[in-house]
Amino acid sequence: MIISISSTQLSSASEECVEQEVVKALAALITAAFGLIAALAWNTAIQEIFRVIFGDQSDILAMIIYAVVVTIVAVIATIAIGRVADKAGVKDEKPAAEQESEALRSELRSLREELRRLREAQAD
Repeated sequence: MIISISSTQLSSASEECVEQEVVKALAALITAAFGLIAALAWNTAIQEIFRVIFGDQSDILAMIIYAVVVTIVAVIATIAIGRVADKAGVKDEKPAAEQESEALRSELRSLREELRRLREAQAD
């Protein structure tokens, strides 16, 4: 049996594949963006709790305690979420941390480029 695929069919399939990859990438970026917004909201809330407990003084001990507590909560939440995902049989192509890291690197590159453009415009 000989299979014949025209260049139009191949091109259409290729475009569809690229379109699916773009949609996946956009979904990952949007999810990472909402994750960042949620993290910043929690950061502000936790900082306010520490401000109430330790007062308005921003001494090094309060900052260290804050960092340790946030790290412990993040580790526990990551382990719990991983267990739930394993029980549900969810398999990622890449670990979530790697996907988020890639999205953040991409966003950082975009911000650096925008900053470069702003500096160039200011210099002119």
